[in-house]
Amino acid sequence: MDVVYGLGSATAAEVHARLPDPPHAAAVRTLLRILEDKGHLRHEKDGPRHVYHPTTPRAVAQRSALRHLLGTFFGGSRTAAVAALLDESERPLSESERAELDAMIRRLREDGR
Repeated sequence: MDVVYGLGSATAAEVHARLPDPPHAAAVRTLLRILEDKGHLRHEKDGPRHVYHPTTPRAVAQRSALRHLLGTFFGGSRTAAVAALLDESERPLSESERAELDAMIRRLREDGR
């Protein structure tokens, strides 16, 4: 999905070419078909090729995936998810990341959220 979102539309060959350590081309085509069956992609014919397009804006898909991640791994708790991210000891937060988080929390408080 990331490749298709990044390109705006893509063929199976284009997706395959942009994947790090890609599976067989047939596996990529199968995955694209599954994503289409689930409603995440649609395709148009361009000669013998299928050109895939996302069906929802990236931001909507990100929110949906995040809700699924929160429910699956963190019991729906945003606090637990943020704590897990902040506890990443291999790469501590930079000063600029801390400042961004501080500003975000301040804005949320001001907005009453």
